[in-house]
Parts: sequence; C-alpha cells; structure tokens
Amino acid sequence: MTDAPIPDNIKAMKFEDALAELEKIVQKLETGEARLDEAIADYERGAALKKHCEAKLAEAQARIDKITKTAGGIAAEPADLD
Repeated sequence: MTDAPIPDNIKAMKFEDALAELEKIVQKLETGEARLDEAIADYERGAALKKHCEAKLAEAQARIDKITKTAGGIAAEPADLD
C-alpha cells in the first residue's frame, strides 16, 4: 500500500470521530461478511483514518512537549508543527 495523502473529509474530522469510525470499520472487517470490493474500500478508508489519528496524537504530543517549567510555575509555548 502506498503512502497516500489523507483525504480532506478525513482531515476535517475531530480525533474522537475518526477513532470511532475506525473502530466501526475494524469491527465490520472482522466479521468477514463484506464483499471483497467493499472490504478493500473499507480497509483503505481505515488506513487513512489511522494515519489521521496518528497525526492528531503527534500534534497533541508536540503541544505537551512544549510545556516547560519556569521559575514562576508552568508556562506553555505554542508548538511549531511546520
């Protein structure tokens, strides 16, 4: 499978929504009841959802990593994600 870009309709999803859809796809694929072409399309969408979720988690981790302790307490710096 190639490293395809994430479709815009998935990029616009919140993490929780993408994860919920991914879980539904996994459950559907595990039953084995879908036709082959449907299963392939579901797998491709699931792969894009997984990639999107991983990107969202990486963004969150980068923001957390920017939190630094200072003499006066804790200060947060905006993450440079570019």
